Amino acid sequence: MIWLELGLIAFVIIAAVFVALARDVVGAIVTFAAFGLGISVIWTLLAAPDVALVEAAVGAGVISVLLLITLVKTTGRSTSADDAGLREKLQPLNGPALLILGGLAIPLGYTILSLPAIGDPTAPAVSAEFADGTQTPYGYYIAETLDEAGFPNAVVSVLVVYRGLDTLGELIVAFSAAVSVLVVLKRDELL
Repeated sequence: MIWLELGLIAFVIIAAVFVALARDVVGAIVTFAAFGLGISVIWTLLAAPDVALVEAAVGAGVISVLLLITLVKTTGRSTSADDAGLREKLQPLNGPALLILGGLAIPLGYTILSLPAIGDPTAPAVSAEFADGTQTPYGYYIAETLDEAGFPNAVVSVLVVYRGLDTLGELIVAFSAAVSVLVVLKRDELL
């Protein structure tokens, strides 16, 4: 399983670098969609299917469609020459941006490496108590959901009662993306 996770992380990083450096706009948009799908699969492996679904629908789907529609409406074609070599298809590197990226990658990498393994039964996300004996959020939800929320299903309770604003935000993002696509597609009829 670790090879799948490492392969996905490598794929996402390579896709992100290609999107940032590509001069071929269509290729960058298609790679961006693949990047979004890779992130969606990572969210699924991290047991966050609600986030994965929104990432796949909005990040990979709607945004990519909007970018392609914008490209067609503004230029009507890709900006790169078909016979150009790889060096001509990529943007030059930005030194200060690379320094900032490196400065952010070091603490992020340290944080990721210090997390417990996926599926670890002693991880705080799936343990009822921390090592010092205090109750984790997971333990609180399991112990108090029925009494506080009144829902017989703990998942519904967490999504509606405890994470209601988060769920509302996800719905707003998905609704806004759908309305944006409809507005862009119907715009030709308005002109």
